Amino acid sequence: MEIWLLLLISGLIAGILAGLLGIGGGTVLVPILLAFNKTPLQAVATSSLAIVITATSGTIQNWRMGYINFQKVLFLALPAAITAYLSAGIAKFIPPRNQLIAFGILLLFTIYLVELRKNLSKKQEEAENEQNQQIQESKIGSIASRIITGSLAGMLAGIFGVGGGVIMVPLQMLLLAEPIKKAIQTSLGVIVISSVSSASRHAIEGNILFFEGLILGFGGLLGAQLSTRFLPRLPDRIVSLTFRAGLAILAVYIFWKASRV
Repeated sequence: MEIWLLLLISGLIAGILAGLLGIGGGTVLVPILLAFNKTPLQAVATSSLAIVITATSGTIQNWRMGYINFQKVLFLALPAAITAYLSAGIAKFIPPRNQLIAFGILLLFTIYLVELRKNLSKKQEEAENEQNQQIQESKIGSIASRIITGSLAGMLAGIFGVGGGVIMVPLQMLLLAEPIKKAIQTSLGVIVISSVSSASRHAIEGNILFFEGLILGFGGLLGAQLSTRFLPRLPDRIVSLTFRAGLAILAVYIFWKASRV
């Protein structure tokens, strides 16, 4: 099979995951590019370019359906854009093996955050009345929480080429009290800005493979359009389970890949 067709199919799968899970698709794109014998730095940089296209497609679809709160997106996107640009500049100094191991640990930690937020949500539903809920949201919905969430997402976008959604979704749930579907939709909007920032720095550094990135991005565009249409119809439990299972599978693969570097 032609390489461009394999890349297109891979991008399509990543785009479906982007719209469904709010992860930008980089957690799939980077391993795929590594499988095509690209260097870790090339994989990260090229993934950032593809994510620009994929996340933009999904965000436009969410906007048309009325699921985007631009104020929430901007509060998270501004710190994300700054840290994504800065982090992309230091990615080349990280040894490939260390980068992969750190990525795998990150995925496992994200699963823990999602499970923690799930347990907290159950306790809140049982114990809080409407007034207490408003107070709680006021506390955890602070500017500081948004800066921390956006900054961490941008850092991951620059270093790992993942868009930042792997950490942004659970942190929105944990720190900002967002339901998972709303967190996913907001995350995808933030990823547009953070990935543009990251990709621009990688382009300046000369790390991006533009042919591969554009093919992956086009496939991702199609996949994101499909998945964003179905996300609002899915039960929260299904979305959460899919998110955690996907991260667990990817973590196993990344650790295996690190053992072979």
